Amino acid sequence: MGIRHRLKWLDYSAMRHVDVDSTQAALLRQQIIKQKSFLRRIYLEWYEILLAALPSGEGKVLEIGGSTGFLKEVIPQAIISDVFYHPGVEMVANACKLPFEDNTLQAIVMTNVLHHISSPTEFFNEASRCVRPGGVVAMVEPWVNIWASFIYSNFHHEPFNTTAEKWQPVAGKGLMTTANNALPWIIFKRDRSKFEEQFPHWKIRRIEPIMPLRFVLSGGVSSRQLVPTGSFGMLKIMEKALSRYGLFATIILERR
Repeated sequence: MGIRHRLKWLDYSAMRHVDVDSTQAALLRQQIIKQKSFLRRIYLEWYEILLAALPSGEGKVLEIGGSTGFLKEVIPQAIISDVFYHPGVEMVANACKLPFEDNTLQAIVMTNVLHHISSPTEFFNEASRCVRPGGVVAMVEPWVNIWASFIYSNFHHEPFNTTAEKWQPVAGKGLMTTANNALPWIIFKRDRSKFEEQFPHWKIRRIEPIMPLRFVLSGGVSSRQLVPTGSFGMLKIMEKALSRYGLFATIILERR
């Protein structure tokens, strides 16, 4: 019996009997993110990271997979897209075939999306075409280290495979269950030289592991919060000494 199965009592009641690939689950995730103040502050922090990564000047900012968040509160000009319609989605679009003309985007941003994209190679080709020189792709994505591997292997419903040879998620029954949480690390750490050779238009400007504690203690959208909301600031300070064990990484690419 797995660790996650033994700790089923931690499951967030609102998500307990919902198919994670359903529209109902997407609506619930949106509600939970906004209602759980600890988790909402985590998303705000991620959005502020994306905002800080934007280059100067004007241009369109596209969020991929943004149906359950609230990015427009931080980046009002962002175009919120996803692969299916959902309240708050302004554009239904496939990341592997973006409906934009060449060099028209200032930035593409996303949180926890790259590891779901069916073909990251096709996505980066499209990003190379659509993002103007000096523009960015800015992401907050799962990362890999000994602590993250323990968490993702035992407490997360999505696949986690650091030895996958191909840059593609593990097929699931739907959009959310088709994933590989190790994929961003595979592309930008394990296979970094391959990425740089295959996509010379992209300069890897920054990779920074972040947030080893707060997200898992928040319970995310599927589990109960494990700490008082008032501990947020103290835990943020503690994490500075533990950043190498971040469950996520900020990944910033700049278009040459």
